[in-house]
Amino acid sequence: MTALDSFHPAVRTWFTRRFDGPTDAQLAGWGAIAAGRDALIAAPTGSGKTLTAFLSSINSLMQRGLGDEGLPDGIDVVYISPLKALSSDIQRNLEEPLEGIREVARELGIAPPDIRTALRTGDTTQAARATILRDPPHMLITTPESLYLMLTADRSRRLLRNVRTVIVDELHALMRDKRGSHLMLT
Repeated sequence: MTALDSFHPAVRTWFTRRFDGPTDAQLAGWGAIAAGRDALIAAPTGSGKTLTAFLSSINSLMQRGLGDEGLPDGIDVVYISPLKALSSDIQRNLEEPLEGIREVARELGIAPPDIRTALRTGDTTQAARATILRDPPHMLITTPESLYLMLTADRSRRLLRNVRTVIVDELHALMRDKRGSHLMLT
């Protein structure tokens, strides 16, 4: 049994249609994540590190969302990146798999759960921030500074109380300066 075998059929089918197979980083990462261990995935650019974390999170949300209790409202996954310019990475590494998995689930006769995502950076409009508070995403993409600001406000801090997964992308870019120290304290 491989790490991919433990994924929901819709997630597994989407992946196998899209890629020739898992990378070494994905195989090692999925195994550790599925076992509930913390994971540091260090691999070359283009080896699927971000997709490793996102796909594990999507799979978890998918399986819970299809369970008896459904998917609860609230932030389950926080993805932290040192970069504000996240839109192209998010589109490729999160929104594209989510939509593809939804399509495969429908093909399999499964009504996919509504897994919501949101972006919260310093450039996020007040209206978008209000939407996050009113209709919390399951997956929040943010920066270290924006996460800190969320923790300082009572309403947004309450949204983070049930977070199960934290993904820190480009950790090496944060380790050498006070942004990294600040994030570790946060």
